[in-house]
Amino acid sequence: MIHGYLTDINDNCLFEKVLRTSSFLERLCGLLFSPPLKQKEALLIEPCSSVHTVGMRYAIDVVFIDKNWHVVKTAKSLKPWRMAASSKAYRVLELASDSLEQIDLPSGQQLKWHNHVE
Repeated sequence: MIHGYLTDINDNCLFEKVLRTSSFLERLCGLLFSPPLKQKEALLIEPCSSVHTVGMRYAIDVVFIDKNWHVVKTAKSLKPWRMAASSKAYRVLELASDSLEQIDLPSGQQLKWHNHVE
């Protein structure tokens, strides 16, 4: 996994701790065997245009993002054993449930990825 954070286009930090998948196995497992994310934490899966919560024990919020880092769709509180998709998405950001209530992420908003410097 690659560690980083996401900001809006004005460099306002939106998510402080983001894990970015770097292998097929990481994409396949996603959050399946993980405890629920905390606020301001996220999992970034790419390439990816759909997610499921089969086998999960908690709901998540989902943000679909295109190749140019624009938000194309959101799904709030995706419950266990559900699926969500967007044909326009290249990557998916999985968040703690109710994160989208705390932050304004309208369709079209551009995000920026930053690697954590160690």
